[in-house]
Amino acid sequence: MKKSCIWIAFSYAIAGLIGGVFYREFTKVFTYVDRNTLGFLHVHLLVMGMIMFLVISLFNEKLHLDRTKLWKPFLIVYNIGLPFTVSMLIVRGVMQVIGYDGGAVVSGIAGVAHIILGAGIILFFIMLLLTVGKGSKKRGSFENNETNVL
Repeated sequence: MKKSCIWIAFSYAIAGLIGGVFYREFTKVFTYVDRNTLGFLHVHLLVMGMIMFLVISLFNEKLHLDRTKLWKPFLIVYNIGLPFTVSMLIVRGVMQVIGYDGGAVVSGIAGVAHIILGAGIILFFIMLLLTVGKGSKKRGSFENNETNVL
């Protein structure tokens, strides 16, 4: 399971790089120079995808998060939420560049995508807090004795 986080991070890194190239080339073809949603595609994939899963990989190495009950629900929800959010960034960005307004429909769907992503982030923090809480209870007496000696 530990390698899977690194493979997920690598996948998001590749997607982020492709997203950056797509943003640059697509806006260049349409000679679009204003800011648009496609500009956030690259950053979302690299930070919320690649960096997030590299950090999770480090936490997992120390805390064994993949052994918790919330691990699979977290992976499923987060890895649905982020690509869904990114796909809505693409939809809105392309519509901006070609001159269409998606209106409330696109905003509503993007909102649902962000809610799913937010649920994944909350699951991660609950899993992290529960795991850290269990670890401190197990080590509590040892750590107290150790600090008293110093």
